[in-house]
Amino acid sequence: MANSYLTHTQSAGNRRTWTFSAWIKFSNVSDVQRIFLAHNNTHPSTQIDYNGSKIAVYNYDGSNTNFIVQTNRLFRDVNGWYHLVVAVDTTQATASDRVKLYINGVQETSLAQSSYPSQNFDTEVNDNSAIAQVSGGGTPGNSFNGYMSHVALVDGQALAPTVFGETDSTSGIWKFKTPTGVTWGTNGFHLKFENSGALGTDSSGNTNTFTVNGNLKQAVDTPSNVYCTLNTLNKQISGAALSNGNNTLTTTSGSPYTGTTGSTMAFSKGKWYFEAQCTTSPNSTYPIFGFGDVTQVVSGNNQYMGDPSNFTNISVSTGRGTSNVYKTGSSTSTYSASDFPFSTNDVLMVAIDYDNDKIWWGKNGTWLASGDPANGNNPSQTGFISTITPNDNFITPYFGDENYSSSATINVNFGNGFFGTTAITSAGSNGNGSLFEYDVPSGFYALNTKNINTYG
Repeated sequence: MANSYLTHTQSAGNRRTWTFSAWIKFSNVSDVQRIFLAHNNTHPSTQIDYNGSKIAVYNYDGSNTNFIVQTNRLFRDVNGWYHLVVAVDTTQATASDRVKLYINGVQETSLAQSSYPSQNFDTEVNDNSAIAQVSGGGTPGNSFNGYMSHVALVDGQALAPTVFGETDSTSGIWKFKTPTGVTWGTNGFHLKFENSGALGTDSSGNTNTFTVNGNLKQAVDTPSNVYCTLNTLNKQISGAALSNGNNTLTTTSGSPYTGTTGSTMAFSKGKWYFEAQCTTSPNSTYPIFGFGDVTQVVSGNNQYMGDPSNFTNISVSTGRGTSNVYKTGSSTSTYSASDFPFSTNDVLMVAIDYDNDKIWWGKNGTWLASGDPANGNNPSQTGFISTITPNDNFITPYFGDENYSSSATINVNFGNGFFGTTAITSAGSNGNGSLFEYDVPSGFYALNTKNINTYG
């Protein structure tokens, strides 16, 4: 979470030789973000940063950058996880061997900057009384915006990435591997984030437990099972701000029909379920939820989901005392306030059966018009899905608002178990490991990589 970070005071260790490993998923690809740093009264500091979509490791003493190794490659995938390993050994005779940076098991050799430390240079990592900090925030700031998993430091060894990951024999994809036989050293730690009530717990055996600062939250989104989120690369730039791991959308007032934002996962078959919540008054902000062609590019301020000239979709707009259902811009049916009243913080339930071209809308545990997604009965809409897939038959969830004079805040729960930073109050059944407020209809699934691989 933004403005959340973990800290631990180091003891005297090996400042010249160490390895940092972390699995990371970015939510924002533009801001400067600290992944890991060690500092003593702000500076000097040794830092691993994400800046301009590049990853860099460097040392700054308050006035000079003592060394910096930065990738040429840009990392802009907001859906997948990256495995980052930084191996430092300043005792090496060859300068380029003193700092090595790996992504998904492969060393980055095409570098935008490559000023290496002098031989036997002492970094701030493992410096006595210095602060080891996972994510920015606090001092010196610039919080990491996204997800982290299995964050580890080895004090005294420069290790290969194969200690922490391996290539899957079937898919060829780099995947997590439990580190075994590791001599962690004095300041070594392994943060698995397994205990939601003690996210700073060290599992290395060293008991180098970190202090949690800010509003850090545990997510079910992991390197082995990636969850759908809102897509920062497919949104109205001036009208949509994303936060909370790209699960919260805040639109901007003053721009016509703002905030249309797509999601990071699409499907062309199967049955899917998700929830959404508007924390601003639906009767003044007119939040709009629905599905669109995955190739739809969101750009113009007028490109809202009810606009037939700009957007091909099926969506429901709540508020105004009625809830209008749009099919490629035309209001095909209207539910009265007594049928589908929507108030602030109500939870919208969405079930879509792509194979049978049916959509159900629901609210706070009740399906509209006695809908029964599990048995395929009384859908809210039918026969619409085929009309919104003119290109490649894949569709994805979209969100936005329909009122240019007000700002809407929409929280989406694709199964992570939160509306914004608030945990669901009581997990429903049939989640299959995903956490929803209400019961998932039998046969329907959360949008994540495991489910799409199996059912999509």
